[in-house]
Amino acid sequence: MKRRIDWEVLARLPRTALQTLRYLLRKLWVRVVLMGAMSLVALAGTQVVEPFVPEQMAKSLPGSAADRLLNIIANAMLAVTTFSLTVMVSVYRSSASQWTPRVHQLIMRDKVTQNTLAAFVGAYVYALVAIVMRETGIYVDDRAWVLFWLTVLVLVFVVWSLIRWVLHLQTLGSLVDTTRQVEGITRAQFEERLSTPCLGACPWDGTLPEDAQQLRADQTGYVQHIYPDALQDLAEKHDVALYLTRNVGSFVFLNEPLLWVRGDVEDMDELAEAVQQLVVLGDVRTYDQDPRFGLLVMSEIGSKALSPGVNDPGTAIDVLNRSARILSLYKDESTGDDPLHRNLHARPLDARDLIMDAFSGIARDGADDLIVQQRLQRCLSALMDHPDSELSAVSRDFARDCLNRALEAMDWPADRDALRDTADKRVLD
Repeated sequence: MKRRIDWEVLARLPRTALQTLRYLLRKLWVRVVLMGAMSLVALAGTQVVEPFVPEQMAKSLPGSAADRLLNIIANAMLAVTTFSLTVMVSVYRSSASQWTPRVHQLIMRDKVTQNTLAAFVGAYVYALVAIVMRETGIYVDDRAWVLFWLTVLVLVFVVWSLIRWVLHLQTLGSLVDTTRQVEGITRAQFEERLSTPCLGACPWDGTLPEDAQQLRADQTGYVQHIYPDALQDLAEKHDVALYLTRNVGSFVFLNEPLLWVRGDVEDMDELAEAVQQLVVLGDVRTYDQDPRFGLLVMSEIGSKALSPGVNDPGTAIDVLNRSARILSLYKDESTGDDPLHRNLHARPLDARDLIMDAFSGIARDGADDLIVQQRLQRCLSALMDHPDSELSAVSRDFARDCLNRALEAMDWPADRDALRDTADKRVLD
């Protein structure tokens, strides 16, 4: 189900408009359309600049010189674009099968790949339109000086994009590059979430007012995105308080409570329709506003590496290190500054959920692997020293559970003794 964009809301709320723009710019087709439009604007600009070129200089380059370059671009770009798309699809499929299908959408958002394809398509559009303009007489032979040098610049841009693309292919889809990308976006979303605790809403412990009314979901899917500024504006408009029962990443069934409304509402249907546009549901979970999803994807990569067919505990150890590095940034959202949106209430991130997302899969699938369990205990021991008491306590309890599970899974007594020696004393007490 597609959501229509409320342009009035976007115009009134710059931050919401910026969020929507960032979301659109991550799509390949948007970059391709923008690059194609830029090529048309550049060609139109040549018509403006050409009359100012001295006649002697303009006649120094015949139109046939530009024709040869345009034909080169038109013939080459179609083949290069097709090749690049083939490589891109192959990388997407191999990454999804080797690591986890959830990493597919992250690689699809790769900026270098999207910019390169957009550059190739834009150059192709530029060449085709320029050839048409030449054939229709818009560019005459003695007035093609600007067109020639603009075409040279386009060729330089294409060559630079091609070199950048070839260098990027050396690591695109590799394990190191994939885990680095997942860690990067997870860290960015985690820092963004903690910089505006609870999405700027008031921290909510889950206790509902007695007079609150349900507002139910109109479809089944994951909560992909929430626009808190627009929700606050909507709540002020209707003079109500909104309680978000679902965080980004939660799965909601049809007619389940999506949020609760406290206050007198004259037209609940109008409010519900507006809310459905601002709490976006979809069929897949995304990385936007959802640091837990990134932690889960990294855990899946580590678990896949521990499967008998792969048998790569080093990758699992690398994932543990990256996850612990992200979780070290954690802080309790309920103790943050004054909320930005006083009519909006949301649940803070739960430390136990974060720990489970990051470590439970590897703890389960690598229960009988000594080096993996030793690294897991070291990571959890480091998180026990975290200044946040909740994260510290959760890490200690989880480390104790992981230790007990591993001791039962390991057959060799020496391995069990080595793991006990690695475990923190706070876990053994």
